[in-house]
Amino acid sequence: MPDFATHTIETAPANARPVLEAAKNKLGFVPNLLATMAEAPTLVEGYMSISGIFGKTDLTETERQVILMTNNRLNGCNYCMAAHTTIMQGAGVAQDVIEALRNNTPIADTRLEALRQFSIVVNESRGWPSEADVHALIDAGYSKQTVLEVVLGTALKVLSNYTNHIAQTELDAAFVSNTWSADTANAA
Repeated sequence: MPDFATHTIETAPANARPVLEAAKNKLGFVPNLLATMAEAPTLVEGYMSISGIFGKTDLTETERQVILMTNNRLNGCNYCMAAHTTIMQGAGVAQDVIEALRNNTPIADTRLEALRQFSIVVNESRGWPSEADVHALIDAGYSKQTVLEVVLGTALKVLSNYTNHIAQTELDAAFVSNTWSADTANAA
């Protein structure tokens, strides 16, 4: 596999620099995922645009993270599992929810668990949930809008998870304390 650069703002293609600068201004550093995506300026711009759009859903931060983390785990993305664990901790997501998502165990909150289960179905069926699967999510208190927002979150994770797999993105120091591996996670 060819080596992919982890760009700095200075080494990134010109069209990617504004995205990296915005990330640095917001986070205080440029995450290696974005620095790697910068090789393809349209990828890093698309990822950040879709991420911003996903943040505009009616879902809570915890609900969005349930969708994202479920996909991270199913796609085996060590980088995103660690990064999103850190994000969830900073956002005040309940520790039991974080642990359930990292370990593939049921979430005690039945509504969030229904969202996790539907996210699993969407990922594993490649977007072919059964009518019963859709109704189970709606019966848990979600809407048809949520059904489609799970698709949006799943698409977002394809961009980041697949980039990390191909480029073997190095984990940022900010996320190391939350290192995750499918080999060590509870495979319930």
